[in-house]
Amino acid sequence: MTRKIGVIGMGHVGSTVAHYIVASGFTDDLVLIDKNEEKVNSDALDFQDAMPNLPFHTNIYVNDYSALSDADVIISAVGNIDLIRQANGNDRFAELSNNVEAVKSISTKIKDSGFNGILDVITNPVDVITSIYQKETGLPKEKVIGTGTLLDSARMKRAVAAKLNIDSRSVDGYNLGEHGNSQFTAWSTVKVFGEPITNLVKENNLNLDTLDKDARDGGFEVFKGKFYTNYGVATAAVKLANAIISDAKSQLVVSNYRKEYGVYLSYPAIVGKNGIEKQINLNLTKEELEKLQYSADFINQKFEENK
Repeated sequence: MTRKIGVIGMGHVGSTVAHYIVASGFTDDLVLIDKNEEKVNSDALDFQDAMPNLPFHTNIYVNDYSALSDADVIISAVGNIDLIRQANGNDRFAELSNNVEAVKSISTKIKDSGFNGILDVITNPVDVITSIYQKETGLPKEKVIGTGTLLDSARMKRAVAAKLNIDSRSVDGYNLGEHGNSQFTAWSTVKVFGEPITNLVKENNLNLDTLDKDARDGGFEVFKGKFYTNYGVATAAVKLANAIISDAKSQLVVSNYRKEYGVYLSYPAIVGKNGIEKQINLNLTKEELEKLQYSADFINQKFEENK
């Protein structure tokens, strides 16, 4: 069975997503879409030049929405990095009005293509934009997913691992809520080598507030050095796409619609070929539940203002 992925938006993030997919052979067909035709055609040619030295072949299609009709996944990497730069990299909502208009236009073209796969949304502010994509495309809520705090949870794991001098893949746990300033690390979910991190605080001199801030501010730190972020979020988006294409039934902390909060926010779910296959319920502390409600209210307010 042929695997097909579409990437809409070929800026820093979209082109990194596409390169990771092509270099790793994650799809048979790749559809690249961007309003800058010169840029997207150059990327396509560059990928084709890479293929003789790769172990995989990928068929590349450019700026053809009709080619998305039978795609398994569309990854939305649309954005305007100049607006983020003007906000000094610390306000994901700087892009909101621009991206809402772009998403409404793109959604019409996606609908017209007959696409019925899964939308994998990177575009910021991702929770609000994921909500708008679902509303505008009319796709079922379980088929529209944002990368959410899949990236922020990775940043938390990186921060904890660095403090303990271990491999970040030995840390489990989640950042929840908004992919933004109202997110938080749910420390009740975090384990190191299977042991709750709360058991390790005293002997390892861990400051959980500092680690939480490190995870939340990680993107701003990357932005300060190169004025964009790409590798971390691209890897998160491709991980989500692969879980869908391979029907992995993986537990991932992604932005999905939670009925009890009435909004898209990041919370663990089982992801497979149908998108959100099952939602997980965590045993959170009272303080964590309050933080999650605050984050949900903030996302919902922004969605209502811009839908």
